Amino acid sequence: MLRLNDPGELLGLLDVQEGDQVCEVGCGPGALIRALDLETSAQAICGVDPSADMLAMASRHNAAAVSSGRVRLEPGTADDTTQVDQSFDRVVSVNNVAMWPDLDAGVRELHRILRPGGILLIAWHGGRAPSAIARKNSLPSQKLNRIRYALERVFPLVERQELTKVTVFTAQRSA
Repeated sequence: MLRLNDPGELLGLLDVQEGDQVCEVGCGPGALIRALDLETSAQAICGVDPSADMLAMASRHNAAAVSSGRVRLEPGTADDTTQVDQSFDRVVSVNNVAMWPDLDAGVRELHRILRPGGILLIAWHGGRAPSAIARKNSLPSQKLNRIRYALERVFPLVERQELTKVTVFTAQRSA
């Protein structure tokens, strides 16, 4: 889980616009969901996670936003989000891509739930100034290249960037 004491870099790159529908895949205990709620003008935020315990924690950490209906939390995985086709403007996944059982199926699923012109952001431990834990968990270049290749097979525009604490891939769905 990305420590989100300062989620600004990641949120800046995600570039949530007023009225956007945003989905976090692998939301864990809900830190990014909270940042999305408090620091963006997204219309609605959805978090999916395969763990009932993580969803319960995320619900507690985001109780007001869940009660208001702005945030919804649902069971799902990267390769089966259970979300409707083309329902999100932004999809984000932080520090869980290396745990997906099937990278290609996950990429296809996230492409499916993105609207035309939508942005996918996948982040993993690393970056320009990783913490000691992030260095231990960073992926070797061949695995990072595999993620990029999986994205390029589905998305026409893919970019890799090194933020301070994470390596980020952004991909845009064709308009």
